[in-house]
Amino acid sequence: MKWLRTFGWRHLVAIAVTIFALTPIVFVVSSAFNPLGTLSSTSLLPSHGVSASNFAQLFSDTPFASWYGNTLMIAVLTVVSSVLLSAAAAFAFSRFRFAGRRVGLLSLLLIQMFPQFLAIVAIYLMFSTVGDYWPQFGFNTPSGLILVYLGGALGVNTWLMKGFFDTVPIELDESAIMDGATHAQVFFRIILPLVTPILAISGLLAFIGIVNEYIFASVFLTDPDSKTLAVGLAGMVASNSREANFGMFCAGTLLTAIPTVAVFGFLQRYIVGGLTAGAVKG
Repeated sequence: MKWLRTFGWRHLVAIAVTIFALTPIVFVVSSAFNPLGTLSSTSLLPSHGVSASNFAQLFSDTPFASWYGNTLMIAVLTVVSSVLLSAAAAFAFSRFRFAGRRVGLLSLLLIQMFPQFLAIVAIYLMFSTVGDYWPQFGFNTPSGLILVYLGGALGVNTWLMKGFFDTVPIELDESAIMDGATHAQVFFRIILPLVTPILAISGLLAFIGIVNEYIFASVFLTDPDSKTLAVGLAGMVASNSREANFGMFCAGTLLTAIPTVAVFGFLQRYIVGGLTAGAVKG
């Protein structure tokens, strides 16, 4: 009884929380491998056997492979571009003093107080005009959507990285410059290795956000083959097809989770040990 009062209740709470968190995942997995593939026939545990027919039907009846490729391309290009541009902007705000620096930082902060989708009408009108002159940046093009995502990610990433850059001693920059290094060499060879954790975190958060983003993707990408996973899968469970396509929808969500898990696994070692490794190398 003493063990139960001291430690046992903690185990019970942990078990309850684990069951609560795993129940939706188990339900989705069961639905994905349900051979009937309907919402009404799905249960928490498989009751109609196990089959991969939903996965096969997903690729044969829908352009899922195109959705998958579009999502990965847009996410990777946006993450790489936003991390590099945000790191460069954060380095400038952290290390240099110039006219408009404080106003620029406050402007970035104020802009982030308003959700990006509030400007969706203005962005729609803007890209309607842009598409008339440069069709490669208009609607149903990944480049236009990437520009929209970059506009939303640069502000918050710059603020996050700027605070992390401030923790790196400026004496490292001065020592490198005294040895003849340029600002570009200081940035790429000294600062970036030391701020690897914030680069990894910013990239991971941006990747997850882009894969799950629906509002802007649904406005910009309307052609069936140009859609992202979020838009394509959402269309599969519309009000008139939720019952029939639920199994394929769950199969698609499982496949959608693979890139996110892979990116997290790849960046985990940088998040955990990046700062220490960078300091030792420096």
